[in-house]
Amino acid sequence: MQTRSSGNTQGIDVSRYQGNIDWTKVKASGMTFVFIKATEGQTYTDPNFQKNVSGALAAGMLVGTYHFFRATSTDGAKAEAAHYASTLNKVGGAKALQLPPVMDYENNPGNLSKAQINTVAKAFLTELQRLTGVKPIIYTGNSFAGNFESSLGTYDLWIARYSSTRVPDDQPGWKRWTFWQYTDSGKVNGISGNVDMNEFEGSAAELRARYAAATPKPPEPSEPVKPTEPPKGGEPMTAEEKAAFDALKAQVDKLQARQQMEVPVWAKAAVDAALAYDTKNPLFSIDNGASYDFYRFITVMYRRGLFKK
Repeated sequence: MQTRSSGNTQGIDVSRYQGNIDWTKVKASGMTFVFIKATEGQTYTDPNFQKNVSGALAAGMLVGTYHFFRATSTDGAKAEAAHYASTLNKVGGAKALQLPPVMDYENNPGNLSKAQINTVAKAFLTELQRLTGVKPIIYTGNSFAGNFESSLGTYDLWIARYSSTRVPDDQPGWKRWTFWQYTDSGKVNGISGNVDMNEFEGSAAELRARYAAATPKPPEPSEPVKPTEPPKGGEPMTAEEKAAFDALKAQVDKLQARQQMEVPVWAKAAVDAALAYDTKNPLFSIDNGASYDFYRFITVMYRRGLFKK
């Protein structure tokens, strides 16, 4: 496979083992992207997952996630995909992030044959794409990659090989890597201790462009009625602004583009501010959850200062 290049953009991957991370310092150190551990198996969720996603996004990182794969059957693989997709919904879903979800398949505790390895991998990848609407990436080690047949070469490869002199080996499915994890003992400002270091096969702009179509941002809610100007800080909503708010909410309600879900991390501040605006006569109720588009709409209104008293 190809060597590293000085023009390639740099990134990291993290899990709970990195502890509390100062994402502003990580970004300032030159890191462009990060893959954050989300889940493992059918039930485990990394305890720092939502906090890491929120912090990395706020710092301006390009964010992706990964799932540590353990399944030994197709039913188990589909169950793991469902667990991963459900966990991604807590941060707005796979399409709310800039990088695709990742299947981390790097060992064989069930002693499966190569044919079985490929069968369970395909079951997971297919189910995850069905549930998230985004084509996943495959992460694996230089040695384990030889278990994957050529048909899996349609998925981008994130490969681990810890060496400063040797490139990853050509594999049945890949002759090039998309991401290379080249060490597990990197040092980055904002993180105490070691961290995995990664490189993308191009510039930051090329990285954004590569996955822009794969993880499209949801459309902004249409706004048939708008206040003539944003309300000034410290002033409550006028009757006209309240009418505009109600009209926009009604429009968003009609979209019904996403399933009902709990408040995602990135919308919590906006929702709290909107609900606190008038506690005696709340603007809305989310006792049974709300749609993704509604949370996005509330966040837009919050950033315009509509919920300031």
